[in-house]
Amino acid sequence: MRIAIIGATGMIGHHTALAAEKAGHDTVVLHRKGSSTQHLDDLRAERRVASLDEPQHLVAALQGVDAVINCAGYYPTVPRPWREEVARASQQMAGFYAACRELPLQKIVYLGAAIALPPAADGSPGHADLRYAAQPVNRNPYLQVKWALDEMALQQAAQGLPVVIGIPSMTFGEYDYGPTTGRLIVEIANGRMPRYVRGPRNCIYAGDAGRGLLACATQGRAGQRYVLTGENTDMDHLTRLIAEAAGITPPQPVALGMAKLVSRIQGWKWKLGGPPPVITPTAIAVMSAGQHLDGRKAADELGFQAEVSLADAIARALAWFKTQGMVG
Repeated sequence: MRIAIIGATGMIGHHTALAAEKAGHDTVVLHRKGSSTQHLDDLRAERRVASLDEPQHLVAALQGVDAVINCAGYYPTVPRPWREEVARASQQMAGFYAACRELPLQKIVYLGAAIALPPAADGSPGHADLRYAAQPVNRNPYLQVKWALDEMALQQAAQGLPVVIGIPSMTFGEYDYGPTTGRLIVEIANGRMPRYVRGPRNCIYAGDAGRGLLACATQGRAGQRYVLTGENTDMDHLTRLIAEAAGITPPQPVALGMAKLVSRIQGWKWKLGGPPPVITPTAIAVMSAGQHLDGRKAADELGFQAEVSLADAIARALAWFKTQGMVG
């Protein structure tokens, strides 16, 4: 297949492009004008310039491809009203789907988020077919954005677009320039995160997540979600593994309410001209809404299984952050 990857300058998109090349697919990477294209130098892929904010350019950039994997997920990074974040994200994705409708694509893969899955009523691990009956009551911007985009992807599939949703769990690995989820590793390793909020998690190596998204593009069924899982764990174990890998004292647990208070204070300081908050509303959402996950659907239908352990994923990510000067 000729597969286009949007967001290959980021962690999951880059690993998806590497997985596609390793599997022998002809790849195209789309990047915004002015992006740091040196981040793409290890890829053989053809490069094309396009932006999710300019649908007319997307149509041209996606000519001649069989499938597109959109890894450029909207990710709130600073405190803004949730309605504003949802409006921005929805407008961007609506343009993307409008462009896709102009093309004879065999598959469109949307990179979803596990936070869009509600907890199972019986307390069992979350799975791919869970869906909120209505808009979540929690108005956290990250939750609201990911729920809205998940619903949009399912609606587009219902209207005939060959959309498949791939949902990696909490992802760690190289090429996390943001950093995004890897910020947990960076902050703990640098001694800037002495506290964490307890809770269950599932974590996956970015290379495994990339292979899973590729499988969604080649084998996934339109209109279906696939949860790409690694290891079920919890924040006690996860933070201890990171601290041990970094050779520092592990952080200690703190109540969610205290973490929310700190987040609000940091947000106020940022609005008054201070530094960007370390504990953002997105971080609060990730900390408070974790759950164990069930990836059997991806295993059964896509033959997907994670290959890299959590400890190895952390070690690889930490080593990469050190090469980038993000960790001292």
